[in-house]
Amino acid sequence: MKFEDLYHANFKLLDDAVDDWGLLVRNLTEMQKQAHDGLHGKAVKADWHGVNSTVSKEFIGKTAGEFDDAAKEATSIHNILRDTRDELKSYKNQLHTAVENGRKKNLTVIPSGDGGFIVTMAVHPDRAAHGTEVPDHTVAEETSLRDEVQKILGNAAQSDSTASDVLMALVDESEYGFSGAVYKNRDQAAKAVKEADELAKLARKDPSKLTAADFDKINAGLAKYHDDPLFAEEFTERLGAKGTTKFWLGLNDGPIAYDRGYKYAELQKNLSLTLATASQSDSAGMSEWKHQVITLGNKPVGHNGGVIGFQVMSNLMRNGDFDDRFMTDYGRALMKTERFYTDDGRYTAWQASTGPQLNYEGSDGGWDPLTGYLKGLSHNPTAATDFFNDDFIPKDGDHKKAVSNFEYLFEKRHWPMDTYDTHGVHSIAGQNYLAQALEAATTGHPAGEMPTVDTPAHTSGQTKLFQEIVSSVADKPELLTDRRYMSDSMGQIASEYLPDIDRSISTVPHVDKLYPIEGAAARLDPGEANKFLFAVGQSPDGYAAVEVGQKAYMSELMQYHLNPDLPADRRFTDDHKLLVQTVSTQGGEVSGVLSLGRMEAIASWAKGKDDAFDHAVSQYQNLISGTVGTVVGVGTSGMATPWAGALLGGFASTGTSMAMTEMFQDVQGNAANDAQDAEADVWQHGLKGNATYTQRAAELAAKRYHLNASDLTAYANNAANQGYKNAWVDIHGGSPGSAGDIP
Repeated sequence: MKFEDLYHANFKLLDDAVDDWGLLVRNLTEMQKQAHDGLHGKAVKADWHGVNSTVSKEFIGKTAGEFDDAAKEATSIHNILRDTRDELKSYKNQLHTAVENGRKKNLTVIPSGDGGFIVTMAVHPDRAAHGTEVPDHTVAEETSLRDEVQKILGNAAQSDSTASDVLMALVDESEYGFSGAVYKNRDQAAKAVKEADELAKLARKDPSKLTAADFDKINAGLAKYHDDPLFAEEFTERLGAKGTTKFWLGLNDGPIAYDRGYKYAELQKNLSLTLATASQSDSAGMSEWKHQVITLGNKPVGHNGGVIGFQVMSNLMRNGDFDDRFMTDYGRALMKTERFYTDDGRYTAWQASTGPQLNYEGSDGGWDPLTGYLKGLSHNPTAATDFFNDDFIPKDGDHKKAVSNFEYLFEKRHWPMDTYDTHGVHSIAGQNYLAQALEAATTGHPAGEMPTVDTPAHTSGQTKLFQEIVSSVADKPELLTDRRYMSDSMGQIASEYLPDIDRSISTVPHVDKLYPIEGAAARLDPGEANKFLFAVGQSPDGYAAVEVGQKAYMSELMQYHLNPDLPADRRFTDDHKLLVQTVSTQGGEVSGVLSLGRMEAIASWAKGKDDAFDHAVSQYQNLISGTVGTVVGVGTSGMATPWAGALLGGFASTGTSMAMTEMFQDVQGNAANDAQDAEADVWQHGLKGNATYTQRAAELAAKRYHLNASDLTAYANNAANQGYKNAWVDIHGGSPGSAGDIP
């Protein structure tokens, strides 16, 4: 900062910029509110069909999000400009005050011509006017003034340069659109960047020389800032792709592991979250980092070369939402390496060795790079869908037909024993994360979460993958029944495709009107759909998700179709009796198939543990009832779906919630008192419970629209019983009485 620039500074243009950005913030905030409450809110409730119901709604949702990000970024820029302007004005005043105080001691400050300044005597005593007393000063006072002016100029220069740095960093965050970063002031943003530089420098040290104090400092910094875009990008760029793998591998292969081993899982998570945040940046530096990470993936890293880049990096992708494009490119490169090491899937690769442990989250040691990557995909639906639909072996490979990544991983892969368990027990982490990644890929939302009104309608890529899952499990049920830990994800997937499943197993005409679907619809073979449900029903978590989901869906269907305001072109029938009978029969059939799966389980592995199913039902019912928007079939919105009322009106206030609460309120307590060990008891209990619930659902729907409830409940009861019994024929090809022990 030059002396004359600050001393004569005119802040008119900067004042105008601050005012303009303040006005922009106010306008964007108002537009953000209009976009969210108006544009997006109306789109969610809109009664649209075709392209408008899918592409347009999703586009509007993203556009509303851009307004939100724009308002946040504009607020940050305004705050930084305002703080910098105010600081520079303050430094100008300090400079003027220092100069004036110097004059009182016959000292003046003048520009040196090279941007600097000189402190010199203002008036030589010999040249003073006759009779004028010239103030005296000491050498120390002259030095003090020089130091004071230099300090002011230094502070002003730092204020100006840090503002420039953080503003440029904010702009670089997103090549298109806005970053959405929020900083209250310039110092907050500058501190994040400074902290990132310091921690990256520390992490780039020789890992063998890192101390426990260094470890704690890095861990604490990442824990504090992992969601901060500026920090994450600065740290990751400064660390570099090679530095990232060297840091994590070095930590695990160095002496510090003995001192801080109990904190490694925490650091792994914080580092993963930081890298995920950084990956969302479109800056040139981050683009190079992503490219280098993939390029180094199949190359040896570390001192002995026994580990490759993918093995290290995949363990740092287990947490956070990484950039879609990066995840897709990384996955393609990883699977190419998988093909190489397994000879196109013929052999097992990535067996745990005596090398360093690479993972501290879960039961695996981190040697299989697909484990960490699949966990990362479970947070990233878009990349997950693309990954599983991509070819593992293309048509022009060694096989006559293409083998997708899904088919290879779910059906054919030889999973390595990636564990440090001394008893030689295989880790199930990789295959469990596979199921979670499939959940994200087919539903459009991260695994472990419930859908909301903003969850997009199913795409053709998602439904194609769901069709493959159903066919695969139907053909080889042991792929699921022998891996019951997958059933929570498979149950959730099935619960969100109930309209598609119901369409496939229904024999009535116009199923598109009976089970309206927004977006792409899965086309399933009826037999395969029932076999899939039968397999899912053999696990408590899978059974609970579909049983509770189907009950809720059946209730919402009745309320949707009995609505007198439903447009004529969307009516399945005007015959209320036929409508209730059809919906009740179908719902009963699904419930019956699930009960048969439950019976299969308690006849084998779950003998004496039937209460586990009721416990899971209780837990899932609490989850679905306690959250607005957590219901089956989301991804479809507006009046084209029976879930509109529950989603938009608040699920807890609907008749569906009332019926479910009545049925499931004490299901866990009853199971604890009288576990149903006998298969016949399970069948009869399910038959009775299904009929009771269906009657109540029909009654509540009829009363809502002032219809004759008594007639409709009778139809519902009979149809529910018939549908439930039909399930026996679907699965076993006989009647319920033919088994002898089934009344």
